[in-house]
Amino acid sequence: MSKHFVPENLPTHLKHYIGGAFVDSIGGETFEVLDPVTNTAYATAASGQKADIDAAVAAAREAFVNGPWPRMKARERAKVLYAIADAVVAQEDRLAEMETFDTGLPITQARGQAQRAAENFRFFADLIVAQHDTALKVPGTQLNYVNRKPIGVAGLITPWNTPFMLESWKLAPSIASGCTVVLKPAEFTPLSASLWAQIFEDAGLPAGVFNLVNGFGESAGDALVKHPDVPLISFTGESSTGQTIFRNCAEHLKGMSMELGGKSPAVVFADADLDAAIDSTLFGVFSLNGERCTAGSRILVERSVYDEFTERYAERAKNIVVGDPSDPKTQVGALVHPEHYAKVMSYVEIGKEEGRLLAGGGRPENLPEGQESGSYVAPTVFADVKPDARIFQEEIFGPVVAITPFDSDEEALSLANNTRYGLAAYIWTNDLKRAHNFAQSVEAGMVWLNSHNVRDLRSPFGGVKASGLGHEGGYRSIDFYTDQQAVHITLGDVHTPKFGAAPVAADVVAASSTNDQ
Repeated sequence: MSKHFVPENLPTHLKHYIGGAFVDSIGGETFEVLDPVTNTAYATAASGQKADIDAAVAAAREAFVNGPWPRMKARERAKVLYAIADAVVAQEDRLAEMETFDTGLPITQARGQAQRAAENFRFFADLIVAQHDTALKVPGTQLNYVNRKPIGVAGLITPWNTPFMLESWKLAPSIASGCTVVLKPAEFTPLSASLWAQIFEDAGLPAGVFNLVNGFGESAGDALVKHPDVPLISFTGESSTGQTIFRNCAEHLKGMSMELGGKSPAVVFADADLDAAIDSTLFGVFSLNGERCTAGSRILVERSVYDEFTERYAERAKNIVVGDPSDPKTQVGALVHPEHYAKVMSYVEIGKEEGRLLAGGGRPENLPEGQESGSYVAPTVFADVKPDARIFQEEIFGPVVAITPFDSDEEALSLANNTRYGLAAYIWTNDLKRAHNFAQSVEAGMVWLNSHNVRDLRSPFGGVKASGLGHEGGYRSIDFYTDQQAVHITLGDVHTPKFGAAPVAADVVAASSTNDQ
């Protein structure tokens, strides 16, 4: 058995980054960061409190009000964004090693994160240069145009699954738009976020544009959401946390973009390419250790192919390689943290009462030496799950899937929509009419036909119901981080009623009032 891989030059203490400098918490608070393979602490991190958030927001506000970044031409900002992208790609191997070590994600799945993060910066660099805004005219009378300008300090709160890449989703459009930012990364996985500061410095981003405060949601996150000088909050995470943020944003009427939980259906009709559907639905729920918001964790299968599908699916699930995340052969690694492991395992036990267990159901056997205490869960498959079951209704966020049969298109749609969530949906059929009608009727912010989650960066990303508020991606991200000010220019004479210019007879006023009505 190979020894657990530890990246070289691993930091033992992670600081905040405020106003262009690495700093500890003002009060000296810290917390431990765990390696999910051994569940032992490998570093401490500065634990942000209200005072640290205040300092970060003050630095971001100063950079926004008096710094050069919001006033730079789009092409100049784009050059910095391209330099950021190049720096991210240059660190791809280092980043993948750190991400795998910190999150438990398999190394082969972590390797693509740097390329995707870099692409986010290139994409928004191109977008701000090519962007044009509306101009409307009434010949000889009026010209109207939109003056787009950055809103201010954006508070970015990011999750622990694929943290670096998901941070880039928010950092790239907010910075491209001319905003300054305070990033609060997830407390479980602060390691890769620590790379951003040097990347930004080397690329020429002015001090204060990017600020980072580590810490917990209850302290650092709460202070960021409530800060009166932060007009925007972009949050990705669990739905109940999103509700709390929504309430706390209300006092200052902040702009909010929230991508929340999911319990997405994958609907497999009898006429689908079954081989492709099995490949895709396996990947869709077990990749990234099942810790993905868009996971197709409810698979609905037409009854005529249900037995074949479940048998083949379970057999494949049993063969998934679970092990050391740093091993290229590994397909499912360790869950991110003991707290989350305990949550997922509790659902596994609940599932044994609610469905027919076909694969998994506990810790995998034959774990690598020294990793017996790691947060490992065998890929778990439950069949014959009823729609009122907790494992059908509630987000598990781990390598656990519920499979349910249906007999008609109407029943499939009813089952697909039968949760509080509405993030994604996956439809498998070769019937074109059915595919489009079903896609347009399903309650989901995003739908994929005959595919797993493969996304064009220009398209909107977001959910409905308990899965989110607002959309990001493409121009929708630019819309979120900017104000669109309408400017009206008069080109001709304007007829203005001359109030108070001369007395008006009472009977004329009465007649005018009657006509208006």
